[in-house]
Amino acid sequence: MEIGIDSFASALYGSQSLSSVDAMEQLLDRMVQADQSGLDVFGIGEHHRKEFLDSATAVVLAAAAARTSRIRLTSAVTVLSAADPVRVFQNFATLDLISKGRAELVVGRGSSVEAYPLFGYNLDDYDALFSEKLNLLLQIRDQEFVNWRGRFRAAIPNLPVYPRPVQPQLPVWLGVGGTPESFVRAGTLGLPLMVAIIGGNTARFRPLVDLYRQAGARAGFAPQQLKVGLHSPGYVAATTEQAVAEYYPGYAELWTKLGRERGWPPVTRQQFDHLIGPHGVLLVGSPQQVAEKLQRHSEALGGIDRFTFQMDNAGLTHQQLMQSIKLIGEQVIPLVNQKH
Repeated sequence: MEIGIDSFASALYGSQSLSSVDAMEQLLDRMVQADQSGLDVFGIGEHHRKEFLDSATAVVLAAAAARTSRIRLTSAVTVLSAADPVRVFQNFATLDLISKGRAELVVGRGSSVEAYPLFGYNLDDYDALFSEKLNLLLQIRDQEFVNWRGRFRAAIPNLPVYPRPVQPQLPVWLGVGGTPESFVRAGTLGLPLMVAIIGGNTARFRPLVDLYRQAGARAGFAPQQLKVGLHSPGYVAATTEQAVAEYYPGYAELWTKLGRERGWPPVTRQQFDHLIGPHGVLLVGSPQQVAEKLQRHSEALGGIDRFTFQMDNAGLTHQQLMQSIKLIGEQVIPLVNQKH
């Protein structure tokens, strides 16, 4: 199982706010730490909000590529519906050149929708935009010369798209939430699947993952081609008691704030305790406890190929995040590998 980190490049640490320059410098330091600690992948999200610095994902990843040597660098996710697939491909092909073949993409429709009005798109076209642009991106990836016509973009009359990446086929994962059609689409296209699970029990997604594998098999893809990744919030400290004490206050503050925006009730400690329990989605605890829970998550979904922690939007300090990354690389990953 590959294990890594996803970040939204937050500039907020609880009630403390860093300058954008300092927040970006610390983020890049954490990406270097992940590389040196043996993590497999680091992802940067895409938002267009004041509290995040990830609107130009490929630029952040390119800066990290110049300072790292082995870790894979990916978006998490690229809001493809509101982007031009030609430019997306060019940006990540360039990242692939800078990183010498370590670039990847996770593409999706986006759970935050501020990109749609910002770039002049109508939310009524939410799914149609994504479907058309995903098909164009995959055509660009697989063919140097592109002959294409669609609804939302000017036609491409047999024109080449450059640069081409180092990797023979730039990896494109499909990021999904809980929509069955998205799982089926990923399987039908034979794309690796990245499932974002941020609440409840991980096992409830098993029927959807089964839909993905069934659709992939019907389309003629071998089981080993149908990779499954899982993205969830989490945090690792030396002991479970320390991890909970450090993580819970910021987590409760963040999710209560999001709840006010989206109509959820405030977070309670009882809810949190369930989520960090044996079957809840949060991976908060000691290295041993987190490694055991990762194994349970994998078994619940019929096997997972990649897991990424989301941990830097819960009020944790840079020093706490750096130490957590170190523990994941030095203790969690070896424990998980012992079980595989």
